[in-house]
Amino acid sequence: MTTRRRELRQTRTVLEPSARPHVLSIVLAGGEGKRLAPLTLDRAKPAVPFGGHYRLIDFALSNLANGGYRKIVVLTQYKSHSLDVHVSRTWRLSSFLGNYVTSVPAQMRRGKHWFQGSADAIYQNLNLIEDERPKYLFVFGADHIYRMDPRQMLDQHIESGAGVTVAGIRVPRDEAWQFGCIRRGTGTTMDAFIEKPEDPPGLSDSPDETLISMGNYVFDTDVLVEVLEEEAADAESGSDLGGDIIPRLVDKGEAHVYDFTTNIVPGDDDRVRGYWRDVGTIDSFFDAHMDLVQPLPNFSLYNDDWPIWTYGRSMPPAKFVKDGDQAPHVENSIVSNGAIVSGADVRMSVISPAARLGRGARLDQAIIMDNVTIGANVTLRRCIIDKNAVIPDGKQIGVDPVADARRFTVSDEGVTVVPKNYRWTD
Repeated sequence: MTTRRRELRQTRTVLEPSARPHVLSIVLAGGEGKRLAPLTLDRAKPAVPFGGHYRLIDFALSNLANGGYRKIVVLTQYKSHSLDVHVSRTWRLSSFLGNYVTSVPAQMRRGKHWFQGSADAIYQNLNLIEDERPKYLFVFGADHIYRMDPRQMLDQHIESGAGVTVAGIRVPRDEAWQFGCIRRGTGTTMDAFIEKPEDPPGLSDSPDETLISMGNYVFDTDVLVEVLEEEAADAESGSDLGGDIIPRLVDKGEAHVYDFTTNIVPGDDDRVRGYWRDVGTIDSFFDAHMDLVQPLPNFSLYNDDWPIWTYGRSMPPAKFVKDGDQAPHVENSIVSNGAIVSGADVRMSVISPAARLGRGARLDQAIIMDNVTIGANVTLRRCIIDKNAVIPDGKQIGVDPVADARRFTVSDEGVTVVPKNYRWTD
């Protein structure tokens, strides 16, 4: 970027301090989520239930909507039916004010092929950008757990004169190989962006940490369109934002980084500031749920100033029933509407809507999804039970990992997953 171009952008910002710029938000929701199987066997990863009655995509959409950015397109591809239904039922914004959230399936507009990567997904939908004609673009991932005020990221982007700004967060260096890694330059500039390196770079002030991309970007529209056209003409391009687009913009001196830990969300305190979880694996998905049920949660669902929005189903309240001489006991857990706990012992667990827990059932660190039936005297430990499953009386899950592995998926850290609609057969 030329110095003159940066000066013009900064001058525009000074002259128009009260005007919020025209922004279109693109949420990338087409990933397969293979590492979350079996939770993704028949649903897109962003449609996976989370935290009782939410879906993963609700977090990205809530952050954008709460920030005032309510022109949102959701790019879908794999097994998108339940995701499309959720978006259409939940995210109905006022069209009178020009707001919308709409799912856009892969349409093969640039040739007879599906999306080849995240950059190609946007390239194949340039018509959406041409129709809306925004000055800036938010491009957010659809499957992370966090709160973020995107206005602050955009303000830095405009002030810095960047072509792209990447939201970054520090993680332990031994975990950073899973992400796009950032090497900072002067100020907010970016010297390098390395996608999933074998040896992630440490930070100068903390060698055991690495700055990684959160998968959230702000682009100048003209900059993104130009680089997408360049990538489309490159036969060797991998058509990926992190692997191809961001490194190209780093080389052009257009890339900056936004420090997520500086983001101040209304209603959050310093204790939870900077919380972000990539729930791309069974173990990270499980751990993020355990964060919710701590006495002082690392991430709270109860921030009324910056709510996480989702589909509001009409269901009766949760009910706790003494079954004979067996009184229910619930400790450090979330219990959703429509659930009935009949003489069960529940600890450090998340119970989703319409679940039924029988007499003498013992749950310890269990994630129970919608409409699951747990029989009498069942024992569940460190497990995830997907929707509509039925666990008969007396069964045990999470007690014997060898036995579990013969029947279910067991993660590297010993979390057992019972698939959707499961019926036990001996």
